[in-house]
Amino acid sequence: MGQRTPLTSSGAPARLLIVDDEEPQMRALCSTLSAEGFLTAGFTSPESALSALREEGPFDLLLTDLRMPGMNGIELLAAAKRVEPDLVGIVMTGHGTIDTAVKAMQAGAVDYIQKPFRLQVILPVLRRGLEIRHLRSENSELRKAQETILRLNEELEERVRQRTRELEAANRELATANQDLEAFSASVSHDLRSPLRTLRGFCDMFLEDFGNAVPEEGRALLERVRESGARMSQLIEDLLAFARFSRQPLRQVHVAMDALVRRVLATLPAESTRHAQVHVGNLPDCTGDPSLLEQVVANLLSNAFKFSRGRDPAVVEIGSLQGEAIVYFVRDNGAGFDMRYAEKLFAMFQRLHPASRFEGTGVGLSIVQRIIERHGGRIWAESAPEAGATFFFTLGQTP
Repeated sequence: MGQRTPLTSSGAPARLLIVDDEEPQMRALCSTLSAEGFLTAGFTSPESALSALREEGPFDLLLTDLRMPGMNGIELLAAAKRVEPDLVGIVMTGHGTIDTAVKAMQAGAVDYIQKPFRLQVILPVLRRGLEIRHLRSENSELRKAQETILRLNEELEERVRQRTRELEAANRELATANQDLEAFSASVSHDLRSPLRTLRGFCDMFLEDFGNAVPEEGRALLERVRESGARMSQLIEDLLAFARFSRQPLRQVHVAMDALVRRVLATLPAESTRHAQVHVGNLPDCTGDPSLLEQVVANLLSNAFKFSRGRDPAVVEIGSLQGEAIVYFVRDNGAGFDMRYAEKLFAMFQRLHPASRFEGTGVGLSIVQRIIERHGGRIWAESAPEAGATFFFTLGQTP
């Protein structure tokens, strides 16, 4: 082999499709170029060459005689490029005129060589053809990549448009739902609380005016009616609070947790905190909605005082744990609960203690969980029956 093996951009030996109606000349050319490291396939018929291109391709170069019976070289090159657009064509002719060169270039040939062949002339032409083939392949890959990018961009834009339409529809539905909720809240506030107030008022009037004439059993029944009305009124208040805290816009600002906790403690009823030992530990600042976080702290502390009021002394502690994230906690030494039922703890209307022992509607912890989740945090508890309880919570952001 006189020269190093000519390679394609992929590193494989270059493949030549050689077409010449003079078989001895075609075979001689195939033999010569094979010795130079090319992979050659020779044909005397343009039709056979096209069949090979379709079935055995791809080829890198087409080396074709210009004048052949039937289909000439220029027509063959045009047909071949319809099969393989990046194919590089070189025309062989014994009539080296400007007119021949122009026609060959118009058909897509990159060069032409004259017969009789000289190897030192053919090889540089073939190498230039391979370089052009390499550039065409790269351009083809770039075009495909660009087409893929354009298609993906169009698909992405369509998905974005579709998602935007879905979000707009969801926002409209949400706005409608909020309007319905506002209307329902107003209805609950007026249409349900008003009859309850009337019911409780009549019970009070009846007991005041006719209480002495009512047997003890009757007075007990009326008291139960009053208590049920009061409980229903409180339940309505809690439901309205849950709806309000769920949709209230979140205002994220710097919050001094220590000051917030001490402010909440000062506003709690004195009778609930008078006989309790309260320990306020380290409380790092955070980022959140101050009014909503006050509700979280108020609900958790109120529960701690409520469930520990039978202890002597009642001990309530609020502090934090430092780790990858700040974990705040509220701990008491009260009634506690069985961890087997912990999954019910934050569900609406779920109670782990009888109402006769501890008052409440089972909504307070649901409000706490909703507010903390809106802050990107989570809440959980650890407890045992008659061994107190600890509620832990995190918030999504720190200052």
